[in-house]
Amino acid sequence: MTDPAERDAAEEASAFSHPAVAPDATAAYGDHPDQVIDFYAPRDGHAGAPLVVLLHGGAWRAPYDRMHVTPFADFLARRGFAVANVEYRRGSLLPQQGGAGPVAGRWPDTFDDVAAALDALPSLVRDAVPQADPRRTVLAGHSAGGHLALWAAARHVLPAGSPWRTPGPAALRGVVALAPIAHFTTAVELDVCSGAVLQLLGGGGELESRGPYADPAVLLPTGIATAVVQGREDIVVPQAVAEAYVDAAAKAGETVGLTLLEGVGHFPLIDPAADACAVVAEEIAQLAY
Repeated sequence: MTDPAERDAAEEASAFSHPAVAPDATAAYGDHPDQVIDFYAPRDGHAGAPLVVLLHGGAWRAPYDRMHVTPFADFLARRGFAVANVEYRRGSLLPQQGGAGPVAGRWPDTFDDVAAALDALPSLVRDAVPQADPRRTVLAGHSAGGHLALWAAARHVLPAGSPWRTPGPAALRGVVALAPIAHFTTAVELDVCSGAVLQLLGGGGELESRGPYADPAVLLPTGIATAVVQGREDIVVPQAVAEAYVDAAAKAGETVGLTLLEGVGHFPLIDPAADACAVVAEEIAQLAY
């Protein structure tokens, strides 16, 4: 298959073909229906399992919820990880679906939710997945979720006065960002996901004022081990976005690992049927153990 659009469509169809996998437990971190976390226990039953905090993608848009990454969460659980699959508030329906208002994310709700979920996680994990070892926590996210994972790991370097800022770095072993929307300037230039970044921030005029609070590429260095996994054939979030983030980290004096996968697009990174998924699991394991 040589046509990029055909490849992407086939990869997306494969990734979305798996039936949803029910969690072992679910806990709320707020009152809104989207403020929940699904937990998956390690399938081998061993105690002391590393905890993967998973943030799903979908351009921060409402039609894409955590259900589409439940097969990936189960894939990780079958490899000995405990998994926390985080839901968060996203934008409204697309205009063609009858929606109005922002169609990618909500400002500030999306960020409020991710911050609240991470803050609540230590107490929720103790009851929901007692097999997990929170001291070996790795943040992972795909696409827009990759952005949120990088952002969540950088809260301690947010501008002073930000409601999401923490007094110190999170207790993380690291971050594995999968084809993340990690560099807003490049993503806007390439019109990634049909203007999703500008929609997330509330409009074109908000990039300059809100970007410093939301763009992982300006929240560097973090001091937290970070790896990016990217398919070279990705036409949804192109390789240039990941490379721009890695370059920004280098300019800030920090090394970010970049694994480029040949012949791989956007969706195999979360597709249990794809070889790329095993590469992702190995990247997580390298940080967790």
